[in-house]
Amino acid sequence: MPTPFPALPDPALGDGPLATALAQGAGEVLLGLRADVDAAGGAFDAKPLKDAGDAAAQAWLAAAVAHARPGDAVLSEEAKDDAARTGADRVWIIDPLDGTREFAERAGDGAPTDPWRDDFAVHVALWVRGTDDATDGPGGLAAGAVALPARDVVHTTHAPASATDLDAAVAAVLAGDRPLRIAASRSRPPAFVAALAERDDVELVPMGSAGVKVVSVVDGTVDAYVHGGGQYEWDSAAPVAVALAAGHECTRLDGTPLEYNRQDPWLPDLFVCHPALAAHLRAALSEVGVEIKEGAQS
Repeated sequence: MPTPFPALPDPALGDGPLATALAQGAGEVLLGLRADVDAAGGAFDAKPLKDAGDAAAQAWLAAAVAHARPGDAVLSEEAKDDAARTGADRVWIIDPLDGTREFAERAGDGAPTDPWRDDFAVHVALWVRGTDDATDGPGGLAAGAVALPARDVVHTTHAPASATDLDAAVAAVLAGDRPLRIAASRSRPPAFVAALAERDDVELVPMGSAGVKVVSVVDGTVDAYVHGGGQYEWDSAAPVAVALAAGHECTRLDGTPLEYNRQDPWLPDLFVCHPALAAHLRAALSEVGVEIKEGAQS
């Protein structure tokens, strides 16, 4: 019997707790699909499971947002983009399943008894017009949550971590006692990241989805995440909201501000770093040919 969907969230929740409830609920949907596979013997085809994950998480999130915030617009990876959202005052920016491949893979040799990979995420962010604390432009990220369902962890803006808790760890980088740890794609790191890896003072840490990479900066697993291959707004909005709430620096690679709820949701690149290391990393990026705007943040 298929695992039932979770209940829809309470409309009385504030935006921050609602973002958390939305991310958690979609995570429960995804874990339910995995549980159904295990209950059927553990063997599966990856493509149907990926498709089922995308569709089921999107269906629940669409119903949940319509229930809790019926007047809000939505930009989601798994739904048709309505251009009217650019004129809306409130837009939920959602990736129902960040790391589709990771969601549909087992660790180890991939045998039916091997554990599932845990490096996928659910992203839920809220953009509000006139909120400029998070981004420049006509609006900003007012709330966000990144759920890591297989780890039973949710990173949120309404109960954020603090970058200052990591100050002692990053001081070791500035003192030259350990390398700068940068989250990198397992399969397609950009050329400038490969160039950084040749430095003695940089260590690349391969990991899965974009959300996992950004929250790994927040929890101190790595010091930074830099991406140059292009992403969509739903890939970074919630992770960036969480990282900003924790006090980390989040910009374009060249230091210009990130902007969301744009007509074209494509974002060419991303820079997320502990603030005490931002200037250090920008200098390293400049040395490998990345253009940095004069007066860039940090």
